[in-house]
Order: sequence, then structure tokens, then C-alpha cells
Amino acid sequence: MGFNIWNRRYTGSKYKLSDWLIELITKNCKGEVFAEIFAGTAVLTSKLIPIMKKIYINDFLYSNEIIYEAFFGEGSYDKEKILAYKNKYEKLFSNSLEDNYVSKFFGGKYFSYNDAKKIGFIREDIEKNSSNLTKKEKNILIASLLYSIDKIANTVGHYDAYIKKNNLSDKFIFNCIEPCKFLNKKIYISRKDANELVKKLVCDIVYIDPPYNSRQYSRFYHLLENIACWKKPMLSGEALKPPVENMSEYCRVKAKVIFADLILKLKCKYIVVSYNNTYASKSKTSQNKIQLKDIKEILEKKGNVKIFEKKYKYFNTGKTDFIGHKEFIFIVKVGKTNGGK
Repeated sequence: MGFNIWNRRYTGSKYKLSDWLIELITKNCKGEVFAEIFAGTAVLTSKLIPIMKKIYINDFLYSNEIIYEAFFGEGSYDKEKILAYKNKYEKLFSNSLEDNYVSKFFGGKYFSYNDAKKIGFIREDIEKNSSNLTKKEKNILIASLLYSIDKIANTVGHYDAYIKKNNLSDKFIFNCIEPCKFLNKKIYISRKDANELVKKLVCDIVYIDPPYNSRQYSRFYHLLENIACWKKPMLSGEALKPPVENMSEYCRVKAKVIFADLILKLKCKYIVVSYNNTYASKSKTSQNKIQLKDIKEILEKKGNVKIFEKKYKYFNTGKTDFIGHKEFIFIVKVGKTNGGK
């Protein structure tokens, strides 16, 4: 087994900032119950689990839920069985495989035609063998496929488009994730609208890293969502996307109102919000729907706010130049305002 949870390309990933974030949280917050409600890669959660007793991990993408269940979820799995599937998939010869859903739509675009045949076969094989797999084993195999796909996908790190090439080489290798093992930890995994989730959530520390701009993650990662769900919808457009669904209000004009509603509903001791200054970008899709001053004003109604900043090179599609980009961290001690009231 090989992949760690941070071994994938993901827009907005906090992997390179995770040590700084953990330092800020441990120095400025107290508590043993942590929630990451826009978890994305869940890198921060993975590094905080050892020092927390209870963890809540939430994201609205189906593929991310499967990945969390594979790495952190409860349930039994047979490592030897997983390795047997790995050996089986490593020995596949594309010439002996039939055309399938993945090769039909994505072959020669996001992957070579031969790699696409292997990917489609593996996903269908996992589904056909569901009755012989525990829930944990199935999640491990699907997550392993998603990580293996990410390693060779003909993209810049998301699936809003593929890089146009005449000849794609065969590069696909099926490798497995390495599930995390933690003793005496309670880990709750969900796939819910964050604003609905917080109505019932009670914890010590909540980390919030919402979508920053108009780029919808369900569209950015449509291919991984498609492979994870395996409903085989009809696809359209140059990027071969399925019908629109699972769209976030944080990427729309109501983002400020939705964010304020979220903060108002939170029941916790500390709020940690990560945001950046891409609102100044010349690209409309890269511009934040909420400005930093809006976040500060909203958070100040909840308690005392501290602001930290760090220069950081933001991931983008390659066309937008972010000059002087910074990551900002807001830490709120709930119940105390900046005026001491």
C-alpha cells in the first residue's frame, strides 16, 4: 500500500500550509472536539486526529466522502484481500479488455485509450464484487482507484478541461491507499450542506475553508465524482461533464449571506476561518464572492477575532497571475467581542 491522504492534486489544498495552521490552532484554541466542515483533502484533520478525542469530517462531494471512509472510517478490512485485488489490477492487459464507459467518453482525452479501458474495467469489477467486499474494503478500492487516476490524468490538477495532446502515453498503475489507524478516537464522517450540518453540530473548534470563488467543485472534479458514484450518466460539452447537480451557494452571489448564516448557527468555543485574497484577481472566476472585510465584520459579531497572514502561492489553472497572494487565518474566541463587551 502506498498513497497517503495528501497525495493528490486538489484546488485549495492546505497541505503546504498545514503545519502553520496546526501551530496557530494549538496555540490559540483549546478543546478536544474538532470539526472540519469543508474538508476537501482532509489533510488538516488527518494531522489533528492524534491530539483530538473526537473529530467531525464533512464535505459535499461524494468522492471525498468515499476517500474519508477509506482512510478514517470504521469497519473491518482484509489487507491480504486488498493486495490480491491490487495484484489482479496490475496484471491487466488493455488489449484483452473490452471498450467500456470510461474508454468511450474519456479515452484519448483525460487518459490514453488503453488506460481508460483499465480504469473502466477496474471500477466495474469493484462494483460486481460488492457482495464479496466489506463496506470498508470497497471504499479502499474505490479511493485507491481515484488516487491512481489523479496521478496520471491529463489535466492541470482538476477536470474542468483536459490538456489537448495528439498522443497520450499509457501510464496507469493501480496503487493502494494506506488507511489511517487511530486508537480510542471517535471520527464522524458526513456528506451534508455545511449550513444544515451546523444546526446540530456541537464541538470545541470548527475549521472553515469554504469555496473561495465561482468555480464549483462538483464541476471541477466531475470525473472523480462520476467514477465514485458509478451511475454512468450521459456526458456533454468539451470537458464531458454530467448534468448539473450539487452546486454550492458559496460560489454564487449569495455567498456573503450564506456565510453569515453559517457563523450565526455555530455552537462552538473557537472558529477558525481560512481565506485568501484572490478577490483582487483580474479573472472573474477567480475572484472571491466574499471580501476579507466582510468576513472580519461577520466574525466580530461572534467573538474576539485574531487575524494571521502568510504569503502563499495559490493553485490556479495557469492563466491567472496572483501577485502578492496571501492566505489569511481568522481565529475567533466565541463569546468575547473585540471591544471587550
